[in-house]
Formats: sequence, C-alpha cells, structure tokens
Amino acid sequence: MIVRWGLAELPGALRTLGAERAFLIASDRWNELELGVELVGRWSEVPSERLEEMAARAHDSGTDVLLAVGGGSAIDAAKGTSAESGLPLVSVPTTYAGAEWTRFFGIRAPDRRARGGGAGANLAGAVYEVELTLGLPRAESGGTALNALAHCAEALYVRSREPGADDDALGGTRLIAGALPAVLAQPHDRAARSQLLAGALLAGRALGRSGLALGHAMAQAVGGRYGLPHGAMNAICLPPALRFNARLAPDAIARFATALGVDDAAARAEELARLAGFGRLRDFGVPAEDLAQLSEEAAARPGNQANPQPATPAEVAELLRSVW
Repeated sequence: MIVRWGLAELPGALRTLGAERAFLIASDRWNELELGVELVGRWSEVPSERLEEMAARAHDSGTDVLLAVGGGSAIDAAKGTSAESGLPLVSVPTTYAGAEWTRFFGIRAPDRRARGGGAGANLAGAVYEVELTLGLPRAESGGTALNALAHCAEALYVRSREPGADDDALGGTRLIAGALPAVLAQPHDRAARSQLLAGALLAGRALGRSGLALGHAMAQAVGGRYGLPHGAMNAICLPPALRFNARLAPDAIARFATALGVDDAAARAEELARLAGFGRLRDFGVPAEDLAQLSEEAAARPGNQANPQPATPAEVAELLRSVW
C-alpha cells in the first residue's frame, strides 16, 4: 500500500496508481478542504449503510479511485463501497483509528448503530496530514488513540498474530503512550500530534497484519448496540481484556507493558482512558440489565474467537461488569 506524508503528496499518490478522477467520501465538514485532485463526485452521508447506492453513484461518475477523508466511519463507508465496486481506495485519515489498514469494515447507519460488516476492500494507499488532526476534539483524540493502542496490544497476542508485525505494535505503543498525554494537555501541539499520528500508522499496520482480539469484541458489541463511539468503548474495554489475557499470554502482555514504560499494562491503559475522560460503561447509558446479552454477543464475535483462549459468555459478563 502506498503511504505518503503531507496532503500535498495526494496528487502524486494518485498518479502512481494511474488514477486521475476521484470520487470523494467525506462528511460535509471537509467541504472546503483543498485536495488538489479532480473530483468527479462525492458522498457526504457518513456513516452510511447505503453501500450499493454509493457504489452505483461512484461507477456512474466515471471515477477510477475512491478517496476517503475522515475518521473510521468515513473510511469504513469507503471500504464497503470499494468492496462493492472493486475500485481502489486511498484514505486520508483525520483520526487515529487505523481503519485505512484493514480490508474489513463495519457498516453503521447514520445513527451510528451497527448494521453488519464485511471484507474485501481494495486498499491502495494512505496519505497522512497532521494539520487535519489539530482541531480534533478531546474525546475523539483520546478515543481513537486508545483504539490504536488496543490494536497494538492485540497484535501481540491474537491467534492470527504475524510475528513480523511485533515491531510495529511495540513501536506504535511507545509513540502513542508518549504522545497522548501531551496531546490531551495541549491539543494544538503539532509535534505531539505528529508523534501520535505516526504511532497510529504503526498500530494500523500491525492491525492489518495480525487482527483483533477480545477487547475489540467487547467494544464492538457494546458500541454497535447503542451507537456509542468505538474509540471510547475500546478505551474502557482494553484494561479488563489485558487482565484476562495476562495468564494466557504473559510474555506478550509483559512486552506491551515494557513498551508502555510500566510494569502493569492494564493499570496504565486504565490511567490513559481516565486521562482522556473515559470512565465506565454506565457513564454512556449502557443498562446493567443488558450486560448478559452483550456478553453473549461479544463472546460470539470473531475477535473473541481469535483471542489466545476465547472467553466464555460468563467470563465476558464478569469483565463487562468490572467496567460497568
């Protein structure tokens, strides 16, 4: 996949792909962004479950490349459109979610509730521009960065782990853990934002090479049910998942802790979540009486099945109660 730094590199990246006419998938907030490329159409409903309509509109526009600008919702919508149409996709991520690195995607309705998902996106490139992250609100900065941190952790112990991705996972951990407190304290600190974005790139690459595990399974089940932010749910669900996996993958958890610069990885992940403003599931209106059903759903998700040892529904329920 082509990777470039700086929005000015976008036209050259498209030329490298032999693409000239881009179909843009981005929310209206990016209407005034100067991309320097020819746009033959756009889709601004983000998130969106209308993949067939998006693909048809892109096809009718005569485009030769899909261009996504935004966070995970925009990139997931573009990935779904890519899978539907076969068109190559170049992403310009404006958060730290790492969605640009995996061919899998989630489908959410405009109310952000989950409507399924799929795979098969034709990933062609990513262009990173730190200026686009400087105005990212605190919740989105912290949430998507902690989502990236979860990508790093899980890449180290997921069953589908690719050992060659460990350097990305550990490098991403160090960069994210070092930069996130500075970004939360000084949101317009360009150097800290640059470091955090570089860490997110490594985290995304580790995700793409290895995959997801238990923490993401819990976050997806809860967030998808109520339309809650994916990053916030990962921030809350990562610490209990690390504690659960401490006995199953002790070496991986110890390496993750060392990259964080601590002895207790779960405690540090919890500290970072609180620093970003994330406490407990009940703070987001998750009903206690739904935890049993959510646990069944999380236990059945592919991420849990790829955990070093899948958690039973009863074990997931205990983990969710610990952060409720």
